[in-house]
Amino acid sequence: MGSRRLVSVEEVPDDGTMVFTIADHDTTQEIILTRVNGTVSAWENHCQHWTDTRLDRGDGALIREGDIVCRRHGATFDRDSGECTWGPCEGAYLDPLDLTVENGVVHLDEPGWAVEHQGPDEDDDTDLSSGGAIRF
Repeated sequence: MGSRRLVSVEEVPDDGTMVFTIADHDTTQEIILTRVNGTVSAWENHCQHWTDTRLDRGDGALIREGDIVCRRHGATFDRDSGECTWGPCEGAYLDPLDLTVENGVVHLDEPGWAVEHQGPDEDDDTDLSSGGAIRF
C-alpha cells in the first residue's frame, strides 16, 4: 500500500480547503482537508444533495463565513461536524475520513486507502467547469 502522508498541519489553510485523491486498489476518490482552530478534518469531496457532485471545481471547496460551500447548490456545511446547515440537504452530513497527526504531519487513517496525490482525481470524468446555479 502506498503512502498515507497527506500534508503538514500548517499547510492546510484556515480559510480554505485542500483536495487530495486517495486510492483503494482499483478505486479512487477525492477528499478535502480543512483546518479549524488547529484541528484538521477530512471529508469526502461530494455534496450530500447529489453525491455525484463535487463540492468544488477541482481546487478545493470554498469557505464562506466559516462554512464549506457546495459550489453547485450553495449548500453550506459546518467545518467541525460536516452538518449541512443550509441548502437542499439541510441536516445531512458530509462523509468523514479518519486522520492522525504525528509530529505536525497529517496522515490518512482509513484502512486499505492510500494517498495517491494532491489535487483532483484526473481520471474522474466530472466536468469541473460545469456551472450550476451558484457562482461565487
